Amino acid sequence: MMSALTAVLYGALLVYGAGWYLGYWIGNFSLLLFVLTIATLVYWLAERFKFAPARQAAADALSVQDAQRRADLAKQGISQVDSNVAAAREKLLMQPWWLDWTAGLFPVICAVFLLRSFLFEPFKIPSGSMIPTLLVGDLILVNKYHYGIRLPVLNTKVVKNNDPKRGDVIVFHYPVDPRIDYIKRVVGVPGDEVVYNNQALTINGQPVAVQAQGDYYDDDSMRYAPKFSEKLGDVGHGILVDPKRPSIYRPMESFVNFRDNCRYTAEGVTCKVPAGHYFVMGDNRDNSQDSRYWGFVPDENIVGRAFMVWMNFSNLRRIGTFD
Repeated sequence: MMSALTAVLYGALLVYGAGWYLGYWIGNFSLLLFVLTIATLVYWLAERFKFAPARQAAADALSVQDAQRRADLAKQGISQVDSNVAAAREKLLMQPWWLDWTAGLFPVICAVFLLRSFLFEPFKIPSGSMIPTLLVGDLILVNKYHYGIRLPVLNTKVVKNNDPKRGDVIVFHYPVDPRIDYIKRVVGVPGDEVVYNNQALTINGQPVAVQAQGDYYDDDSMRYAPKFSEKLGDVGHGILVDPKRPSIYRPMESFVNFRDNCRYTAEGVTCKVPAGHYFVMGDNRDNSQDSRYWGFVPDENIVGRAFMVWMNFSNLRRIGTFD
């Protein structure tokens, strides 16, 4: 019965993973880890308090029966007994496969769940919107507690820590479809007026200074783009801006929350950041779908602060922290 149930559960997991991989649906890894943690915990508790004691009792009963049999035979003058109780006991004490692959995995799955939920979570950069800071294929780590402790799956903040600052690189649930995670740089915090006109950024009436750094070669697009250095708050970083491209921005139809906080002109866009929200942009300014198009990021959508590349299999020199 239990082996059949476990096989069904593993079958469901396989179908879910295959459909996610093939793109039939968008998976939720946090929810999957939570479900796996609870399921393996149930098996682990059952193993510890029911199945393991039952196997131990059966093995002990076998030893008692063997000792009694040997005693009875000894009374009849028979001292040579061929039975191998040790092998039988070992077989009785052995975990069945369905417990080995459930209860046995609980400590590992639980550790990964807690580490990923409250400390650090890995992400893979899927697009070039953050070039030159982050490249496609970079595997990054996100600090989950920098902005406060949130409940897993629900993402509800229960302990407050730092607030996002201008210049921070954050991972967040895409407001248009929260099942998808995005990564961008915080440009405007609550109360800021952000203006991006003619590819120049102004915050609260103060132009953000940029300095030309020559051309940057993008391996993915196989072309050069003008690179500049920019400083937001205390954070200096690189951006790509192509002056030859038109700076025409139109809001997406999905931009409905606080849509009236933004004004669009032929030169660009001006937005007043509402309370509890953030204005974010990609460092690859002419190749980024961000707050200029779909609006503000609510605080409850923020996953954490990205702070380092822990691996890039095509370029190991990418490993390290970044601004």
